[in-house]
Amino acid sequence: MALIVQKYGGTSVGTLERIRNVAQKALSRQRQGDQVVVVVSAMAGETNRLIKLALDLTELPDLREYDALISTGENVSVALLAIAIQSIGGKARSLVANQIPIFSEGVYKDGRIKKIGTQKIRKLLNHGSIVVAAGFQAVDQEGNIHTLGRGGSDTTAVALAAALNADLCEIYTDVDGVYTADPNICPDARKLDKISYDEVMEMASAGAKVLMIRSVELAKNYNVKLAVLSSLMDLPGTLVVKGDKEMEKTVVSGVAYDKNECKITVSRVPDQPGVAATVFKSLGDAHIIVDMIVQNVSEKGYTDLTFTVRKEDMARAKKLADVASRKLAAGEIKIDPNVAKVSIVGVGMRSAAGVAGRMFETLGQAGINIQAISTSEIKVSCLIDAKYTELAVRELHSAFNLAKAPAGSKPKKRAKN
Repeated sequence: MALIVQKYGGTSVGTLERIRNVAQKALSRQRQGDQVVVVVSAMAGETNRLIKLALDLTELPDLREYDALISTGENVSVALLAIAIQSIGGKARSLVANQIPIFSEGVYKDGRIKKIGTQKIRKLLNHGSIVVAAGFQAVDQEGNIHTLGRGGSDTTAVALAAALNADLCEIYTDVDGVYTADPNICPDARKLDKISYDEVMEMASAGAKVLMIRSVELAKNYNVKLAVLSSLMDLPGTLVVKGDKEMEKTVVSGVAYDKNECKITVSRVPDQPGVAATVFKSLGDAHIIVDMIVQNVSEKGYTDLTFTVRKEDMARAKKLADVASRKLAAGEIKIDPNVAKVSIVGVGMRSAAGVAGRMFETLGQAGINIQAISTSEIKVSCLIDAKYTELAVRELHSAFNLAKAPAGSKPKKRAKN
């Protein structure tokens, strides 16, 4: 008997028909002889609806109440799925974070799982129930709800798989695996049979939405076996594994993009030691994630400091940047939400030369200006005008020969670096 953790995202439980489909999948897996824990997100669009309600009341809602509000979507999903499983002859029990329990630490909107109790889940499994657990939510020692960040249901699923020592964690989405690019932008994108933990983490940080970065970090740290599968089609998926020498032969494995970026520029910052710390320490203390940073000389004795944050953090980041600007006697704050980040990712980039140059050349030939650049061992990212996102993804996908080969044709040879 294997213990399987399945996670279904918002699209997979977006309608009652799809909830019934998930119920059939979970019950079918249990009837094969496995114990099954199902983690679900809120129904598609529900979290955004709840966020809008809060923001329609105030631009800066109290974060405790904000988390209490937006976590309720998962409460609906787990109850509906448990009812659906019961309606087709199965045994199921829904559990929210305080019932499992899943304990968190950290801050609201970005809680970190500290500890998971497994006794109740194991008891229910041993009595033949499918456990339906709410994703995205945890509670602190005082019982306050902390949400785990967008995509936090993936984190919940992997954390439960690690705590329960599960044999496999299956992440079900509306696509049947990890692709070389978004198939909605690149119809010729190719599904990968396997991908490394490191590549998936970088693709997640670059905006790819199949898996969330924190969940993959957990999977890598606790050696949780992951599979990405479709909840809508019965097709082979993508396995997430440790990297190997064979995988490193592929220089670039995929292209990702992220439109959830906002560019903030603090102009005429005095060019002296410690000024960057003044700006970024306040952002860090507020738990605002800063992605890309560029410092440009604007005039003698001054620089312009540009950085990006998530759009949902734009208002708070601007407020903190205003405070830092006044403290430094700097100039005006400029906000540009119409930007996007495009990235190329591949473990083979560790030992390949000329990859970044080819990326920059490709974007230049397409008439796309680069506003900022960031790199890691296996990723290069560029900030561009959001209106060119789809064009940039298609051009990079083609430049690095990532498309699937037409039926009956031989695969293209990769261009030398």
